[in-house]
Amino acid sequence: MHLLRTQPGGFVSDDNIADLGQTPAELVILCSGDSSLALLAEAAQQLPDDYPSVRLANPMQVQNHASVDLYVDEVLRHAKVILISLHGGIAYWRYGVEQLVALSERGVQLILVPGDDRPDPELSDLSTVVAQDRDRLWHYLRQGGMANALDLFRCLANRWLDRDYAWAEPQTLPRTAIYHPQKSPAALQDWQADWQAGQPVAAVLFYRSHLQAANTAFIDVFCQRLQATGLNPLPIAVASLKEPGCLAVVEDLLDEVAAEVILNTTGFAQSSPEAPQLRPFRRNIPVIQAICAQDNEPGWRASEQGLGPRDLAMHIALPELDGRIISRPISFKDLAWRSERSQSDVVCYRPQPERMDFVAELARRWIDLGRVPNGEKRIALILANYPTRDGRIGNGVGLDTPAAALNILRALHKEGYPLPAELPDSGTALIQQLLGGVSNDLDTLDQRPCHQSLALDDYRLMFDALPEANRKAVLERWGGPETDPMFRGGRMMIAGLRFGLTFVGIQPARGYQVDPSAVYHDPDLVPPHGYIAFYFWLRNTYGAHGVIHVGKHGNLEWLPGKGVGLSENCWPDALLGPLPNIYPFIVNDPGEGAQAKRRTQAVIIDHLMPPLTRAETYGPLRNLELLADEYYDAQLLDPRRARELQRDILQLVRDSHIDRELQLDEHLDSDADAAIWLPRLDTYLCDLKESQIRDGLHIFGESPTGRLRIDTLLALLRIPRGDGRGAQSSVLRALAKAFELGFDPLDCALAEPWTGPRPIELQSVTDEVWRTAGDTRERLELFAAQLISQTVNSPQANPDPCGSDGAAIRLARDSGVSGKSISTDTPLSRASSLPQGPGWSEVSAIIDNLREVVAPRLDACGPAEMRGLLDALSGRFVMAGPSGAPSRGRLDVLPTGRNFYSVDVRNLPTTTAWRIGFQSANLILERHLQDHGDHLRQLGLSVWGTATMRTGGDDIAQAMALMGVRPVWATGSQRVDDFEILPLGLLDRPRVDVTLRVSGFFRDAFANLIRLFDAAVQAVAALDEPDDLNPLAAKVRAERETLLQSGLDEESARRQAGWRIFGAKPGAYGAGVQGAIDGRLWQSRDDLAEVYLNWGGYAYGGSDEGTAAREQFAQRLSQVQAVLQNQDNREHDLLDSNDYYQFQGGMLAAVESLSGEAAASYHGDHSQPDLPKIRTLKEELNRVIRSRAANPKWIDGVKRHGYKGAFELAATVDNLFAFDATTQLIDDHQYALLADAYLLDPATRDFVREHNPHALRDMTERMLEAQQRGMWQEPGEYREALENLLLDIEEDS
Repeated sequence: MHLLRTQPGGFVSDDNIADLGQTPAELVILCSGDSSLALLAEAAQQLPDDYPSVRLANPMQVQNHASVDLYVDEVLRHAKVILISLHGGIAYWRYGVEQLVALSERGVQLILVPGDDRPDPELSDLSTVVAQDRDRLWHYLRQGGMANALDLFRCLANRWLDRDYAWAEPQTLPRTAIYHPQKSPAALQDWQADWQAGQPVAAVLFYRSHLQAANTAFIDVFCQRLQATGLNPLPIAVASLKEPGCLAVVEDLLDEVAAEVILNTTGFAQSSPEAPQLRPFRRNIPVIQAICAQDNEPGWRASEQGLGPRDLAMHIALPELDGRIISRPISFKDLAWRSERSQSDVVCYRPQPERMDFVAELARRWIDLGRVPNGEKRIALILANYPTRDGRIGNGVGLDTPAAALNILRALHKEGYPLPAELPDSGTALIQQLLGGVSNDLDTLDQRPCHQSLALDDYRLMFDALPEANRKAVLERWGGPETDPMFRGGRMMIAGLRFGLTFVGIQPARGYQVDPSAVYHDPDLVPPHGYIAFYFWLRNTYGAHGVIHVGKHGNLEWLPGKGVGLSENCWPDALLGPLPNIYPFIVNDPGEGAQAKRRTQAVIIDHLMPPLTRAETYGPLRNLELLADEYYDAQLLDPRRARELQRDILQLVRDSHIDRELQLDEHLDSDADAAIWLPRLDTYLCDLKESQIRDGLHIFGESPTGRLRIDTLLALLRIPRGDGRGAQSSVLRALAKAFELGFDPLDCALAEPWTGPRPIELQSVTDEVWRTAGDTRERLELFAAQLISQTVNSPQANPDPCGSDGAAIRLARDSGVSGKSISTDTPLSRASSLPQGPGWSEVSAIIDNLREVVAPRLDACGPAEMRGLLDALSGRFVMAGPSGAPSRGRLDVLPTGRNFYSVDVRNLPTTTAWRIGFQSANLILERHLQDHGDHLRQLGLSVWGTATMRTGGDDIAQAMALMGVRPVWATGSQRVDDFEILPLGLLDRPRVDVTLRVSGFFRDAFANLIRLFDAAVQAVAALDEPDDLNPLAAKVRAERETLLQSGLDEESARRQAGWRIFGAKPGAYGAGVQGAIDGRLWQSRDDLAEVYLNWGGYAYGGSDEGTAAREQFAQRLSQVQAVLQNQDNREHDLLDSNDYYQFQGGMLAAVESLSGEAAASYHGDHSQPDLPKIRTLKEELNRVIRSRAANPKWIDGVKRHGYKGAFELAATVDNLFAFDATTQLIDDHQYALLADAYLLDPATRDFVREHNPHALRDMTERMLEAQQRGMWQEPGEYREALENLLLDIEEDS
């Protein structure tokens, strides 16, 4: 550690000791608010010369234990009185408070008060003075003002420092005030005299403490910049927007001046997760968060991250709860003057005029959306395109993106936007029209016309306006614009099409397709000229009033630059500029949505996940199920026939290659080994049948109907929600309990013979054989579906929750029937007659909740989505709402159509996440011991930011549990403020040395978790425990010694030996593997391992923010025994996303390439929070391929979606291929399954050829590439069939 002098607005890193440079004094006042400190320092200048010695300090500047110990030793232990005002409670300075309490036990008078207006008994009750005295001091600070500050000093000296100063009780000052630089006090008319007639009013909200401390210079400059942009500013100082009185005054002022935008510089949030639908302000106008950064400007400029964890929490994550639009930092802390009397640096806020101009222009453009008539608005819809092939335009996870774009165009036309009446008749037709012009596909670029372009001279003028560093980087990397593929005939081509004055564009490619070699060495590749020209044309030539990036997700928000708090040099900022950005985004992905909000000022319009359904059974799986049923019947009646069936079953298992998936020995005897393989087969078939898969895609602006609606409602009710009781319990568990079946349908051995009750109601739902627990589960599923259908489709479904003629619950209640169904004629109504009894109360509560809450919320999604988007385009406020996976129990995220927020990062991992993570950690340890006969000691774990947001930190909790470390939560707030090491005696197994590969977004959003985990690693590494029980400590000791012998200094050797968190280069994102595979830039698996190591070889921790560490990353992975990735919901799967193969597949390729040995690979299924499961990665891939990828039910579902449906088939093939390339876990028969289903089945092939012929070519070429690379090792007749198909495709084109 190094001793460092603190700097104003700067914070000493956790691995150094902060020195405030103060000498002892009788009175020490610690205050975590710099504005309050500034006021106290000003007041101290006016104290008489004989006033006791006084010191002022911000406790946040002495954060770690060593810094606190130094300050205690040099200053605090000598004080007679210590007053501390602390924001956020004890958790924010726990160790410091503990040391203060120790000093109070030695006679120091200690007074602790909250830093805000809310009482905090946990903090205040530690005071040594009576409550009346303590609260008086608290109110002096809270009311503020010079008179109160002077009386605070006088009161302290009079009561506890033996001075005879007169003092008055705290004076109550106005909580809200209009501020004017030339008038004090100011009135509204003072500003109105300065305003320009007809210009819109922008309210500027800032903390009253700035006004009291005369720290308003930055507000003065901000108002000047707003005026220069054509806005009339109205700055209003507020004590707290959480105070009803303050808010009421602000609301009245906003209405009186007809404000059209609010620029809020205050931190935290008005609403809370418990009241997510609270509209923060009555007035329906945008609220923009203008960030007053806690750090200094030089530190921000030098930081790759941008803003620190405190700003991320106070000024970004929490304001998102209110639906505020996240903008840019407009001011930074700096030294105002040095108070020699209190030996403190007085901090002020320095304006950042260039960033202020950005925010002012953003505000003006949002106002324009509200003012410009719809018929004159120019709106651009942007469709993502990656991989950059013509078969993959409109990337949007779970979304029929072309149909969504068409729905938006139709809605805009209806609202009077400049669009022709004649629009494409389908999403497929829209894409076909787009492909009538240039796209990102370099092979066809010269063969197509260009519908809009940017003259080279105009482009150069715009390019020259970029910051010099950006211009230089582009020219060094790409040369001049004339060499760009999008340059033609003196102009830069723009991919897209205009419908009237409305533009639909194809988002340009990042540049890896122009220079494929960049995939290996350039994770923070600067965008090429063609990319830059696209957004310049949108902003300046086309003159967009707003852009809509349709669907998760594009590449703009992932361009290089700071993580949060962007500067003018950050590429998203330089290209999009201050344009309103509206972003339809799937509701279950808060992380990547937050990236768009924080780096491209996006307003999210969240949309529903795709309809969900049971996989059921088909083809050979169905045949095997029927044969198995027949076999078990024959066992009792005809043993000879049973033996024949046994052989038939095993033969079909082998013919369909299910023996490979079950890992059955090829020499298995059908008779002798039946007790082994038959139950395993039964379990597998049941598991596949009950898997949750998607049924088609979501269409923005539409809610699911018919069977899709019923199946989705069942998916929402299947697992417990909320507290898991009553109406929140699992419908399947409630039915099992009501029917007195005596088992848990969500946690049972599916292949076990069913020996329990067989109620007539469950017998009647299907004619299938009822043999196993899996069959019972299926009957409950079918009964529940019928019950849901009858409930939501009956005429009485709304509004009366019981109805009068056939509503399920009342009929059962009034009938007096016990154990028998009430005969009805229609199959759907079989489920309507529920038996009477106390066991049915839970089912009744669930059905009432379905009718009154769940179904209405689901039905409201489509209309709410389009309404949210149109509100945004009209310059209105878009309501905030929570985010998460609805089928994982998060029904609070419905209805969609809101500007979703994420989580309070200070609470992670949550206690729930710890429970799941601890349980899952034990499961992987058991599984590895079972599979390999020894304890797991070295693990590689991929951790994503978006999953962390969805789950509250399952993955980090699991990693900590594996290490034998537990988070410590603060009482009351439940914030994580420490950790504790669990003793080996309690663990009863070795600690696991866990290496994390974190995503770029995790790095940006969860610096606190990186520090927490790193601190835990260092603490475990320092333990004196046997090597075989603490492999982490053993590795660190050995490596530190090696590094010391190589000549490295002690501090560096300690740090490097302890690195366990790795990620992408600061400012870069992803794992790079996709680019190598899509570009066919690899020869062997070692090449993919090389890309993975190059992209992820940067170390993070308490004292590292992306230190180049490829060698150490490789060394860690070379020692890993197993790799793991968790999946937290079933609204997607491994073959849906390129990220799974890039992260887990890339890690496995690296581990096995480096070690030369096979490593275990595991998949953690956390989709049911109360029941995590661990499977091998191979087992999970087998499940996904059988239950979804090759399933006719899923294929029929995507066929409803034309071009995008074929896109989904092609993406599945790409991801299957890529998983094989990285993991070598795909078998020949699995390629054959998809070839048969997608390419060789005439109906499906014709569907793809009609709607997306490019996807047909892509899939065929990918299958042939697998054969050519030896991945599909023995394709047999498939080779000729696919080669012939490719010839046919080429002839057609």
